[in-house]
Amino acid sequence: MDIFNKIQDKVAQKGLLFAFRGDVNDKNSLPLLTLLENEMKEDDYNFTGRKRLFMYVLENLQNIVKHGEHKKGGYMSLVTYSKTDDGYRIVTGNLIAATQVDELDRKLKKVTSLDAEGIKALYKQILRTSEFSEKGGAGLGLIEMAAKTGNKLEYGFEPVDKDYSYFVIGKTVDSTGTGVYNGSTVPVFNAASLMDLEKAMAENRIYMIWSGHVTPGIGEEVLSITESRLTEEDIGSRFRRRVFNIMVETLENMSKYNPGREAEKEHGMPAAIVCIDEGTVILTTGNLMKNDNVAILKSILDSVNNSKREELKKLFYSSLSQQKIDNDSTGNMGLINIALKSGSRLEYDFRKVNELYTYFTMSVRVDKEGG
Repeated sequence: MDIFNKIQDKVAQKGLLFAFRGDVNDKNSLPLLTLLENEMKEDDYNFTGRKRLFMYVLENLQNIVKHGEHKKGGYMSLVTYSKTDDGYRIVTGNLIAATQVDELDRKLKKVTSLDAEGIKALYKQILRTSEFSEKGGAGLGLIEMAAKTGNKLEYGFEPVDKDYSYFVIGKTVDSTGTGVYNGSTVPVFNAASLMDLEKAMAENRIYMIWSGHVTPGIGEEVLSITESRLTEEDIGSRFRRRVFNIMVETLENMSKYNPGREAEKEHGMPAAIVCIDEGTVILTTGNLMKNDNVAILKSILDSVNNSKREELKKLFYSSLSQQKIDNDSTGNMGLINIALKSGSRLEYDFRKVNELYTYFTMSVRVDKEGG
């Protein structure tokens, strides 16, 4: 729970919605894109704004797929989405060979020195030449990233060792899909701060962080990204199904006690952290709830934790028999099912926020051999 609280504090300070640490590839690029698109649907972004931002992120992810160095020196790619007063900020980081830095820096300086019309002219010029198309830099994709949102890119390099550097590139895009740039020479982020986040996630085996209102669409993409990562870890299909089912129940449990968007924004956003450590998956979630529901939920959790497997099965079928067709609530079944499928205790904590709300945190450990 301590690491969850620390990560949550950092997430709140940075306005971070989402962070993914891992190999960015063709398989998980679509869920990474769709996750952000689903978040924007709940905001005041019009279709054009969503489309421009979507295309910018697509180019950014493809840039990592084509030109990044994967899993060298312990560092992995990082994709982050943040919500700011100006719009959405997308920042990504990935390893590149040290020999690429000077050439890539030269090309980026040229791109960022131009205004929107200059970028469009350069884009047309590049289509007729091969100057930017070599693997020695991000190539035409960089120009497309700038052209899609009509403004400059922010970037930085942080040396890792003599062979590699961590390359960070980002942009803030407003509701019209236009890049926000205040003309300052000081970027709104830097490579070192993103590397600090990458290190913190690596040390705690965290591969995904979500902090925002949970909708069915967002939950679906979170599940899809997890499925892809578990497949990459060479984890068997039976274990993947267990983790998938537990995540479904966990996300539904977060929604069950949801007091509404306005209360969440003011007193504590929902959050989910997923860790993978040598065949063990740890799911930790947090959400705001009304104080009136705390005693009931605590009683259910204690009952679940104090029951042996056979007793849990009886509790599950008893809860199932009490369900009504016209009732969407699953009562105690979700928590009982999480305990049954995980084979572990449900660690929890209640932190009172004020006279109306409490922030509830729950962590479940899923081992290959359990369940």
